[in-house]
Amino acid sequence: MNETPPLLSIQNLSIALPRGGDRPYAVQDVSYDIRAGEILCIVGESGSGKSMSANAIMGLLPDYLTPQQGRILFRGQDLLALDEPALQAMRGKDMAMIFQEPLSALNPLMTVGEQISEVMRVHNAYPGAERGKRTLELLEFVGLPDPATLYHVYPFRLSGGQRQRVMIAMALALEPALLIADEPTTALDVTTQAQILALIARIQKEKGMGVMFVTHDFGVVAEIAHRVAVMEKGVLVEQGPAAEVLNRPRHPYTQRLIAAVPHRRGEERAAAEGDKPVLEVKDLKKTYVIGHGWLGGRREVHAVDGVSFSVRRGETLGIVGESGSGKSTIGKCLLKLVGINGGQLLFNGQDIAALSESRFRPMRHEIQMIFQDPFASLNPRHTVGRIISDGPVANGVPRAQAEARVRELLSLVGLDPSAFDRYPNQFSGGQRQRIGIARALALEPKVLVADESVSALDVSVQAQVLQLLHDLQQRLKIALVFITHDLRVAAQICNSVLVMHRGKVVEYGSPAQIFDNPQHAYTQQLIAAVPGQHWDPTKAQAA
Repeated sequence: MNETPPLLSIQNLSIALPRGGDRPYAVQDVSYDIRAGEILCIVGESGSGKSMSANAIMGLLPDYLTPQQGRILFRGQDLLALDEPALQAMRGKDMAMIFQEPLSALNPLMTVGEQISEVMRVHNAYPGAERGKRTLELLEFVGLPDPATLYHVYPFRLSGGQRQRVMIAMALALEPALLIADEPTTALDVTTQAQILALIARIQKEKGMGVMFVTHDFGVVAEIAHRVAVMEKGVLVEQGPAAEVLNRPRHPYTQRLIAAVPHRRGEERAAAEGDKPVLEVKDLKKTYVIGHGWLGGRREVHAVDGVSFSVRRGETLGIVGESGSGKSTIGKCLLKLVGINGGQLLFNGQDIAALSESRFRPMRHEIQMIFQDPFASLNPRHTVGRIISDGPVANGVPRAQAEARVRELLSLVGLDPSAFDRYPNQFSGGQRQRIGIARALALEPKVLVADESVSALDVSVQAQVLQLLHDLQQRLKIALVFITHDLRVAAQICNSVLVMHRGKVVEYGSPAQIFDNPQHAYTQQLIAAVPGQHWDPTKAQAA
């Protein structure tokens, strides 16, 4: 493979950042090649420059960023020397890109078929009558059901996995030689992710394309990569064959990233025997009604259907499932953010589901939530100090006392006390999640519900937050309900795991029972879909 000339060669590329940034270059003196028939994974955390270099190849850099040095050679032609019309003629035809968020990349006013056909129309490919036929072939090729119907469907009516398949069909419309995939599976459930990865690998092999796959997930790298390039703060710190980088990493940054990949701890962690559950859920039911009136129809969706579990002090219960499984609805029910249609929610033996809002309000501080998106859940107009102290103040704590407690909490979650006077937009994603944890702890809860609280974080930040939650839980003896779609995370931190599918519990037991000997077919399917299972990050040794 390495004897063939590169399809794409990036040589000493540097892209400067505007003055006042955290570093002078978004990408600094980066060089790597991609050959036909090869998948190169570009790995790194947020801000590493991996997506920036992908956008530079496609000529999609924002106006305030321009390459200052280097060349991007595609089949020997320097893309940086081309004007916009020349680049536009190549996009879609010679090189194509699959974007991270397909809903924002697809036109909401055009049907699926119209958008795929437009790629062919812009490049004057295929006669008008043939475009529809070609579109149907592409929809079938990427594994979408009933292409004739989907042709006339708008993107918002599709699932995330289906939208991503539409993006892949668009990218393949003119059979480009180079395919760039920018985090195309990050927001997808594990089984959908596995399907998309298998699809991209199959297409690459059948078409002989060169693929640049941008990701922060080493499991994905282990699943599909031929070669790996690791970026840190705009600099390429390591590259080589996938097996070499994954199992014998040379650079300390690569070693730290691999060490942070979630994995089984190897021991069972259980609450002390004899502890009474602080939270018991019995036969919980939650039904949503979709549609109103006899003209529009009326349908009931059983989001949670007969779910039961218990959690003790100092114990972590993992609730695992894909989108639509009902796991987040359970979290909302526990905090009485939504009403329930049946069952009991016993907190210290008292059924809080039967309490009115006025009677439950004095108890609300004892059950708190850490939300999935720490930026959306923090008021951007308030300082961190006010965000965290407002809860205790509303519960009768004098403001001076509450603010003193905030400074203690900031240190407890690993933030400098100076964060007190700053605003959320001045912090990274991981730091904002720490602020969310501090806010939840400010009311000294007995139960903490973490709803996908690390799913959007880089692997090293994720590891830090998980360790923080574990340490705080052990110190404060909090009962933790950890909601996630990442089975590796659940296996690492949970005492017991509950697997949800379409509102029902299909399996419930210890991590060893669930992950080493799954009984239900759905659990087996979830575990089989986790990328990179043949690779054990704990066995990687520094070269």
